[in-house]
Amino acid sequence: MNQKLFFSILFGVLGALLFIPFLGGVRLFDWDEINFAECSREMVVLGDYLRVHVDFQPFYEKPPFFFWCQSLAMHLFGTNEFAARFPNAVCGIITLIYLYNLGYKLHGHRFGLLWSLAYLGSVTPHLYFRSGIIDPFFNLFIFIGLVNLIFASWKRESLSGIKLPRSVWAYLFIGGFVLGMGINTKGPVAYLIVCLTLGVYWILSRFRWFITPIQFVFYSIAATLVSIAWYGLETYLHGPTFIREFLTYNFRLFKQPDAGHAGFPGYHFILLLVGCFPASIFAIRGQGPLFIERPYQREFKRWMLILFWVVLILFTIVRSKIVHYSSMCYFPLTYLATLVLLQLEDSKIRMDVWMRVGLIVIGGIYVLATLALPLLALYGMDYVRAVADQDAFTQGNLNAQVNWTGWELLPGVWLLIVLIVSLRWFNQRETSRAIVTLFGGMAVFITLTLWFFIGRIEAISQAAAMRFFESAQGKDVYVKAFGYRSYGPFFYTQKPPVTNPNYYNPDWLVRGKIDKDVWFSQKVTEQTALDSLPYIRKLKEENGFKFFVRKAQ
Repeated sequence: MNQKLFFSILFGVLGALLFIPFLGGVRLFDWDEINFAECSREMVVLGDYLRVHVDFQPFYEKPPFFFWCQSLAMHLFGTNEFAARFPNAVCGIITLIYLYNLGYKLHGHRFGLLWSLAYLGSVTPHLYFRSGIIDPFFNLFIFIGLVNLIFASWKRESLSGIKLPRSVWAYLFIGGFVLGMGINTKGPVAYLIVCLTLGVYWILSRFRWFITPIQFVFYSIAATLVSIAWYGLETYLHGPTFIREFLTYNFRLFKQPDAGHAGFPGYHFILLLVGCFPASIFAIRGQGPLFIERPYQREFKRWMLILFWVVLILFTIVRSKIVHYSSMCYFPLTYLATLVLLQLEDSKIRMDVWMRVGLIVIGGIYVLATLALPLLALYGMDYVRAVADQDAFTQGNLNAQVNWTGWELLPGVWLLIVLIVSLRWFNQRETSRAIVTLFGGMAVFITLTLWFFIGRIEAISQAAAMRFFESAQGKDVYVKAFGYRSYGPFFYTQKPPVTNPNYYNPDWLVRGKIDKDVWFSQKVTEQTALDSLPYIRKLKEENGFKFFVRKAQ
C-alpha cells in the first residue's frame, strides 16, 4: 500500500471515529439544525424531493442538495438526530482525505498530514462536522471548485514543478461542476465568492489573463448546467416564485440584520480568532512573508490569502452576523497555519513570543470556560442567577434541573495539560511533538467537551419545550410556538401533513372554531391572549416556557 493511500484511509478511519459516534446523543438545536432536519423529514413524508417545504409550505431560503443528503440518511437510519447530522460526518471524512491529498500534491506528505490535523484539531472546523447545518458541504464545494480552476490556470501557463495530469478543460469542467453543486446547496453566493476571488487575483496580477474569457465562460457554463438542473426544473414546475423569494431573502440578509442576527463590524474577525483556535494563531503569522521555494506554492498561498480576505470582508459588510457565514475562511486559514507549522518544523522561522502568548490567552479562555462552568453549576448558581439577565426567560432557563457530577472538569484539565506540554515542547524546539500534541489534544478536547457539556446546555436552553413537543407525537392535536419562532413543533411532534388550512392562522387557533385541541408553547416573558382567555388552560410553567391547551369546541 502506498503512502498516500495508507494515510487517506487513516484519516478516513480517524474522521469516522471522531465524527460519527454519539451524533444522536442530544436533540437538534433551534433554529438551523431543526429547520434543516424538518425540511428533509417533510421530503420523506411528502415523497417530494424536488421542492423544499417546512411546516408543509414551500421553503424559499435554501436549495435542496443538503436536504437530499439528510433525507437519504433518514431513509437509512430513521427520522432522528443521528440521521440529520450524519451527512456532515461524511463530509468531514471526505474533507480530511481531500486536504491530505491536496496538501501532498502542493507541498508533500508532511504538509498534507499537518493540514488535515490542523483542520481536525481546530474548534469550529471540527464542530461543524458534528452538526446538522448546511455549510460544511457548501464550503467544500466552493473550495474544490476554486482549486480546480487554479489548476486549470497553472496547466494553461505550463507552471513547472507540479504534476497536473488532466487537461485545462477537464479541470475547468470538474471545478465548474463541483461549484454548481455548491450553488445547489446554498445558492449563487458560491459563484459570487469564486468570482470575487478571481477578480481580486486578476487586479493584483495587473490584469494578466491567467485563464481566457472563453475558459471562464466554459467554467461558468459547467456550474450553470449543474445548478440549472434543479433551479430550472423548479421554475418550470412552479414558476419563478422560488428565485424571486430566494433573492429577496438574501438581499434582506445583506442590507439588514435578519431575525436578531446583528453584530459589531469585527464580529467575524473575533469569531475566527477564537473559533478556529489554535490554527488561527499560526495563520496570523502566515499572512506575512514565508520561505517558499517553488513558484506554484507561492501562487497558491497568494490565492488562499485572497480567498480568506474576500470572504472575511464580504461577510463583514453583510449586516446579518451569523457564525457560519465566515466558515469558508476555514480552508485558507488552516492552509496558512500549516505553512507556518511546517516552517517551524524545518526551523525556517521561529516561534515568536506573541504566538506563545496567543496560545496561552485563547487557550486559557477555553480552559477557564470549561473549568468555570461546572464549578459554577455545582457551587455558584446563585451567583450566576444574580449576574445573568434578570428577565424571567433567562432565569427560568437557569432553573433547569441538570445533573452536574464534577467529571465535567475533565475537558478543561485535559486542555490545560495539552497547552503546558505543547508549549514546553515548542520551547525545547521539539516542534513536531508540540504540533501533534496541540492539534491532536484539541481534537480530543472538543470531543470531551461535547460529551460533557452539549447535553447539559441543551437541557438548560430548550429541553423543556422540546419535551412538550415530543409528548404530542401520535396525538391528533395542533402544536404551536406562540409569540416566538421555533421549528421544534414540526420536527419533534413528527407533524403530519396539514389538512386544514386554518391551522396557519394564529388567530383561528386562539379564537376560531377549532376542529381539534391546540397545544401552545410560549416564553414566560411574553404576555398574550393565551394568558387571559378563559377557555385556554395553562398546563404548566417550566424553565422559561409556559404551556397551554385549548380544547376543541
